Amino acid sequence: MSDVSIQRPPHVIRRWLASHIAATIALLVLTFLVVLAVAAPVIAPYAPTAQDANNMLSPPTNLHWLGTDDLGRDILSRLIYGAPTTVYACLLAVGVALLIGLPVGLIAGFFGGKVDAVISRVIDTFLAFPAIVLAIAVTSALGIGLTNSMISVGIVFFPQLARLVRARTLIVRQDLYVEAARCFGASSLHILWRHVLPNTIQPVIVQVTLLLGTALLAEASLSFLGLGIQPPNPSWGAMLARAYQYMEIAPEQMYSPGLAILITALAFNTLGESLRVSLDPTSRGR
Repeated sequence: MSDVSIQRPPHVIRRWLASHIAATIALLVLTFLVVLAVAAPVIAPYAPTAQDANNMLSPPTNLHWLGTDDLGRDILSRLIYGAPTTVYACLLAVGVALLIGLPVGLIAGFFGGKVDAVISRVIDTFLAFPAIVLAIAVTSALGIGLTNSMISVGIVFFPQLARLVRARTLIVRQDLYVEAARCFGASSLHILWRHVLPNTIQPVIVQVTLLLGTALLAEASLSFLGLGIQPPNPSWGAMLARAYQYMEIAPEQMYSPGLAILITALAFNTLGESLRVSLDPTSRGR
């Protein structure tokens, strides 16, 4: 009997997690974030808009573990209720970027020629603008609000994904199995779906993970500027913007939302970097 055994996906995942401690910690942090987002109404000690007139700008106490803001609202509760906003914002922004960037990159790389030239010039035009300026401009055109601001962030992100997919498609389309599919009369759509897309997805997974962290920072930035989620709904960026106004008299109010944004963004980036090293053999051993 041969001692060679086939590694099943759960075993592979466990081995990968065991060999990437930082990625495991990042995954636990992100899992905790999702749990907070789902169970916020159960976990939060107060309603996010409930006001305590006797405890405004209060430091941490037994009643309010992280203190209260200028309206007497519990910071811990608003921090927990901000988790669903974070998850929604990140998924929406990256989803829009994928919805636009993936087909655009596949079409440009697969068909080449004038199609590639036109699409590449459009992508270069988007990349010529500073990201935050373009996001603000698109948000102003669509209207202020969390959904519109995240759609604008997705539009800002799509050129990065499109260029990545295009570059990978240019390589994959020259492989023998693609040429063989053409010889057997397969349509371009069939080749794109069955052969090109599966072989371009690995770098996309890595880029999407990294973009989730960037989307979090973008949401926080736009909410800080008043272009994201609107009061009284909680958001870590909006909480940070409000706490900034009282930084001199109650600086501790900035710590909680600031650390939440920092830790979550770091978790996304750590997980993305670990995936990049694992999926890209040329990056190992550097």
